Amino acid sequence: MKKLFSILFVTLSFFSIKADEGMWLVQLIGEKTYADMVKKGLKLTKEQLYSANKSSIKDAIVLFGGGCTAEIVSKEGLVFTNHHCGYGSIAAASSVAHNYLRDGFWAKSKQEEIASPGLSVQFLLNIDDVTDKVNEKIKDIPVNELAAKLPGILASMSAKAGEGTGYEIRIGSFFKGNQFLQFTYQRYTDVRLVGAPPESIGKFGGDTDNWEWPRHTGDFSIFRVYMSKDGKPADYSAENIPYVPKHFLPVSIKGLKDGDFSMIYGYPGGTNRYETSYGVKLKIDIENPFTVSLRDARLKLMMTEMLKDPANKIQLASYYAQVANYWKFFDGETKQLVKYNTIAQKQKDEAAFEAWAKGKPEYDNLFVNIKSAYDNWRPYAKHRVYIAEGIMGSPLLAFAATLKGLDVALSDKTTTAENLNKTIAALKGAQERFIKNENIISDRNILGIVTKLFYTDIDPSQRPQAFYGALKTTYGSLEKEETYEKFAKDVFANTLILNKEKWDAFIAKPDTATLHKDPAYKTAISFLDNFNNNYGKFFADFNGATYALNKKYLKGVLEMKKGQAIYPDANQTMRVSYGNVKSYTPRDGVSYNYVCTLNGLMEKYKPGDYEFDAPAKLIELIKNKDYGQYIDKQTNDIVVSFITTDDITGGNSGSPVINAKGELIGLAFDGNYEALSHKIAFDKNLNRTICVDVRFVLFVIDKLGGAKNIIDELVIMKN
Repeated sequence: MKKLFSILFVTLSFFSIKADEGMWLVQLIGEKTYADMVKKGLKLTKEQLYSANKSSIKDAIVLFGGGCTAEIVSKEGLVFTNHHCGYGSIAAASSVAHNYLRDGFWAKSKQEEIASPGLSVQFLLNIDDVTDKVNEKIKDIPVNELAAKLPGILASMSAKAGEGTGYEIRIGSFFKGNQFLQFTYQRYTDVRLVGAPPESIGKFGGDTDNWEWPRHTGDFSIFRVYMSKDGKPADYSAENIPYVPKHFLPVSIKGLKDGDFSMIYGYPGGTNRYETSYGVKLKIDIENPFTVSLRDARLKLMMTEMLKDPANKIQLASYYAQVANYWKFFDGETKQLVKYNTIAQKQKDEAAFEAWAKGKPEYDNLFVNIKSAYDNWRPYAKHRVYIAEGIMGSPLLAFAATLKGLDVALSDKTTTAENLNKTIAALKGAQERFIKNENIISDRNILGIVTKLFYTDIDPSQRPQAFYGALKTTYGSLEKEETYEKFAKDVFANTLILNKEKWDAFIAKPDTATLHKDPAYKTAISFLDNFNNNYGKFFADFNGATYALNKKYLKGVLEMKKGQAIYPDANQTMRVSYGNVKSYTPRDGVSYNYVCTLNGLMEKYKPGDYEFDAPAKLIELIKNKDYGQYIDKQTNDIVVSFITTDDITGGNSGSPVINAKGELIGLAFDGNYEALSHKIAFDKNLNRTICVDVRFVLFVIDKLGGAKNIIDELVIMKN
C-alpha cells in the first residue's frame, strides 16, 4: 500500500478548499479534507465514512447494473436507485396487459417481487495499490503502444488475481496511467423489482426537462437483493433469502434548508478534467455536434413509432432513453464549453505548465507533439463519429457487426470446435435478445437515413466506394431519399437475422458463403472494413500518441502540484463528493430556489401530454393536501427535488444524497444545464446536482402506491 499513499494520500492531506469540486477516493480522505467536511457540517467520524474492517457507509453503496449507483436502505437488502436506472428491468417486466412503465408497480409482499434477469449489484470489498506490478508488466512496451495493449494486460492481471476467490477483480488506471489500483467486488445476481412509480412520475418532464432546473421528476425505483440461505451470492431461486447488509442507510424526513451539508457516494463513470485544449477543440468542433445531429435523427424516427402503439413504446423505451439522455448532454456540453471559453482556460493551464517545465528536458515540445497528434487525426474524426453514431446507430447493423467474430472463426483453420461452439452459443443468446427489442419500422427508417447522411456528409474520398457503387447500380441516384428507403426495405426483407427459419438453419450450420451474402452483414462490414482498413491506423496512432503524451503531462502536473489536492478522473470506482444544499443564480436577474414542490408540478401539469401528464391519483392527493408526515414545514408542501453543490457525473445516477448524520435525504439523478461542461471543467459557481427528495419518494410509495409494507421496512428519522 506504500505507493497508494505516496501519490494520493499526501495530496488529499494537504487539501486546499476549492469550492465543492472533487470526486474523492473515500478510503484516502486525509485529515485536512476531513476537517473541511466537518467545517461544512459533517457529524460523522472518518471510520463511519469508510472502514476496511468495520461496517461503514461504504458498505451500503452498490454498483447497480452496468453503470448506475444504488444504496441499501433496510436490513433486508432493499435498494433505492433511479427510475431511469431500473428502467430496463421495469420495461422487461412489462407487457401491454401489465404495463408497469405506464401504471407503476408495487409489490405488497416479497412473494410479489419480480425477478430481473441479467440485473446484478456489486459490493466493493477491498482496494490495493498495484502500480509496481503493472509497471513491471509494461516496462518493455513502448509507451505509444500502451493505449492498445494496456486494457488486455489489466484484464489478464485482474482475471488471474480473481482466480479461485469467488470475487471479481478490476484494476483501474488513474492519473492517465501514472497509478493503478486493484478493486475487489462481490456480485449478487438475484435482484428483484419491488416498486416503481408510473412513468408519468418517474419521467415527468421527459426530454424537455432533462438536465434542467427547476425539476419535478420522481426519478426513483426500488429493488431487493437476495442471497442463498448460507449467505452467499446465488442465481435466482425461490429458496433465496433477502440479503443481510453490513450497513444500510436510515432515511431522514426532517427536511433540509439552504446551506445544509450534503455528500454523495457513488460510481461516477468518467470525467476528463485534465483534457488538453486540443481535445476540447476536437470535441467542440466535431465530436459533439455530429453526435447530436445523428442522435436527433434517430430519436425522431423512434418517437414516431412509440407514439403509434403502447407496445412499440415498451419495446423501444429503454433504448430511446439511453440515446436521448446524452443527445441533450452533448448539445449542452458544447454550448457551455464555448460560453465559458474552456479552450482559453486550458491554454492558460498549459502555459503555466510550460513555464514550470522550462529546463526539464522530459517535457520539451510536449504540447507541440500533442497538437501534431490532433492535427493528424482531425481529417478522419468525423468519419468515426458517423460510424459509431450513424451506421452503428441502426440496431440491426450493430448486431450484424457482431457476426464478424463468427466470420473470423469460420475462416480460421486453427479454430477449435470448442471455441466455435462457444461463439455460436453466444450469438444465439444475443440474437434472441436483439429480436425481443427490435422495432423493425423505426430501425428500417434509421438505416435509410444514416446511409444517406454518411453519403452526403462524409468526404467522398472516405466513403466505402463499392457499397455506394452497388447502391447506385441497383437503385439509381444517390442523391434521392427514395434510393435509401428502397435499400433499407430490401435489407430488412432479406436478412436472415430477422427470419427465424433462415437464422435457425444458418446458426445450426454456419458458413461464410451464406453470411457474406446477407445484406445486413454485408452493409455493416462494408463500412467497418472501409474504416478499419483505410483509417484505423490513423486512429490507432492518435490513441497511442495521445495516451503517451497525456500520461507524461499528468506526471508533470503531479510533480508541479505536489502538496496540493489533486483528485483522479472518475472511472467507475467508488467516490465521495461533498458540498451543500444551495440555491444559485444562473444569469443576471434570475435566481433559482434550492427546492421544487408539488405546487410547481401542478404548474407544469398538462393532462394527456406525453411529458407533463401526471396520475389522476396524484392530482387528487395534491388537491386534498393529503401529504401526511412527508410535508415540508417551510413550504407547507411536498418537496419533490432539491439541488446541491456536490460534484457528480454519469454513473452517479441513483447515488444516495446523505446528510451530516449519515442519513439518506435524496437520490442524485441529474445535473443542471448551465454546468454541462462538468466532465471537462467544473464550474464552482454554477455546478448543481439535481436530487429527488426522499420525502417525495416515500410519499409516492405510501400515498399513491399504497405500499406501506415498504415504508415499514425503513428506519425513518424524524429529527
